[in-house]
Amino acid sequence: QVQLVESGGGLVQAGDSLRLSCATSRRTVSNYAMGWFRQAPGKEREFVAAIAVSGGFTSYADSVKGRFTISRSIAENTMYLQMNNLKPEDTAVYYCAADYYSGIYLQGRTYNYWGQGTQVTVSS
Repeated sequence: QVQLVESGGGLVQAGDSLRLSCATSRRTVSNYAMGWFRQAPGKEREFVAAIAVSGGFTSYADSVKGRFTISRSIAENTMYLQMNNLKPEDTAVYYCAADYYSGIYLQGRTYNYWGQGTQVTVSS
């Protein structure tokens, strides 16, 4: 059973920063590809960022490159998304996802495990 619990969302102003956390088990954070997705009102869920099991390989959506950083801490059993220079268009529910996959093709694949989501709202 893979459990993913997001936290860290909130209401911020444009230009501010937030760090999202996804708490899980040691087994998951060590052996699963993990990623962040988001869904804005009236829009489909979209890929944000992901991190591979080995080597710290990461992948980002073009819209967040240079502003967001994904990382994982095996010691803390947690994946993070550091979000800097937030924009109103980043407003969405952010979801943590995981998949038992050891490769580097992270962006277009199906993730089988999902958290409940955390709301991020960026005001202009």
